[in-house]
Amino acid sequence: MAKRSDTQGRLDDAARAGWLYYVAGRTQDEIAAAMSISRQSAQRLVSLAVAERLIKVRLDHPIAACLELAEGLRKKYDLKHVEVVPSDPVGGSSTVGIAEAGAAEIERWLKRPDPIVIAVGTGRTLKAAVDQLPPMECPQHRIVSLTGNIGPDGSAAFYNVIFSMADAIKARHFPMPLPVLCSSAEERVTLHDQALVRSTLELGAQADVTFVGIGELGPDGPLCVDGFLGKEEMQKLVREGAAGEICGWVYDNQGRLLANSINDRVASVPIPSRETSSVIGLAQGRRKFQAISAALKGNIINGVITDEATAEQLLGR
Repeated sequence: MAKRSDTQGRLDDAARAGWLYYVAGRTQDEIAAAMSISRQSAQRLVSLAVAERLIKVRLDHPIAACLELAEGLRKKYDLKHVEVVPSDPVGGSSTVGIAEAGAAEIERWLKRPDPIVIAVGTGRTLKAAVDQLPPMECPQHRIVSLTGNIGPDGSAAFYNVIFSMADAIKARHFPMPLPVLCSSAEERVTLHDQALVRSTLELGAQADVTFVGIGELGPDGPLCVDGFLGKEEMQKLVREGAAGEICGWVYDNQGRLLANSINDRVASVPIPSRETSSVIGLAQGRRKFQAISAALKGNIINGVITDEATAEQLLGR
C-alpha cells in the first residue's frame, strides 16, 4: 500500500512540475524553488511527466513548408482534408506527430453540436491518435468500428480502437463483433446476416467522417505481423499486385480493390463512400509510401494526415 502511495505521490509531483513547465511557462530553476526541490529533481520530474504521458503537447503554429505541402497534396489528389506535420529527421517512430494531429482532428469532429456518425478503422497509428484524446462528453454522436474486434486466436484485437475510444469519449459506441478475416466467404455471408452485424454495417455506411490507418503489405505488414495472414498468403498477395490495405481491404497500385480470396473473407464494413463521408487516412514513412500513394490515386481516401518527408515523396519532390 505504501509503495502504491509513493508512486502516486511521485506522479502527482511530476504532473505539477509538468504543468508549471509546459503550461505556466516556468523555468526549471523556478519550478525547483516553487516545489522546494533541487533543479536536477525538477528536471527529472518534468521528464517523468513526459515519459508517463501526463503531458500532451500540440503544436499550434502553422509551419509554412507544411502548409505548402498540404496545399500541393490537396490539389494533386482533390482532397477534402490534408494536414502535414513536421518530420522527425532522426526519430524512428511511425506515429509521432501524426498521432497528435489525428487526435486534434478527431476532437474537432467530436466537438460538433449536431449528431454525427464517426467511423473508425484500426491500426497502431490510429490507436496512438485515440490514446491522445482528452475525456469528452458527446452523447449526441455515434461511433462505429469498421473492423472486427476479434483476433485470429479469438482474443480481443489489440489495435482495434473502438474500446480505447470508449474509455475517453462518452458517446454511443458500436463495435463490430466479428473477426477481422473470416475463414471463408460463406462464413462472412452467414455472419453478416446476423441482426447485430447488419445494424453495424448499415451504421458504418452512414458515417459523416471516417478515420483509418493505412497498412503496408509484406512480411512486416500488420496483417502478417498480427497473425491474420501467413507469410505464404502475404507473398501471394504481393505477387498478385497488392500494394496496401485499409481495414483489411486489399488494393493494388491504382487503389483498386483486388478480386481475390482475401477480400472475399474480409468481415469489415465496406469503406464509406467518399461522396458522403470524409475518409481520412493516417500514415507516414517510406514503408507505407506505396500503400498511401495507391489509396490516394484510387480515391479510397479523400483526406490524409502525414509528415513532410512522405508528402514530398507523394508530390515527387
